[in-house]
Amino acid sequence: MTLFNNLIILLITGFLTLVGNFVGPKINPIEALPGMFILIAIAFVGIVLAKVIPVKIPSVAYIVTIATVLTIPGGPIAEIVSAYTAKVNFLALCTPILAYAGIYTGKNIDSLKKTGWKILVLGLFVILGTYLGSAIIAQIILKMLGQI
Repeated sequence: MTLFNNLIILLITGFLTLVGNFVGPKINPIEALPGMFILIAIAFVGIVLAKVIPVKIPSVAYIVTIATVLTIPGGPIAEIVSAYTAKVNFLALCTPILAYAGIYTGKNIDSLKKTGWKILVLGLFVILGTYLGSAIIAQIILKMLGQI
């Protein structure tokens, strides 16, 4: 996929997120626009780095690294980036991404059928393990903080 196509997809996702931001928590899309552009820019730079750097590292790793560096507390632009991106609702951001995942899965349904029933069992264990792991970590942290 070309960089231009990636940018178009990011812009469409950003637009759908702004619509979801307005529909769900009723946040003015104009207020969330700078934060959305920041998120799109971070994602696009991560995609560019994944294509330019010869080492085969997924673009998600670059995106997470860039976002982390930009929001390190005490950093020169951390407060600005955090303030603007906080106005973008996380659930509104997930909606178009999950829709794309559903479309991709539907498009590759033949490959999914070939994996058989084992993928269902694996998925259940992954979901269960993630839930239990999160619950255990939350329990330990909340106990340490004296919240429970």
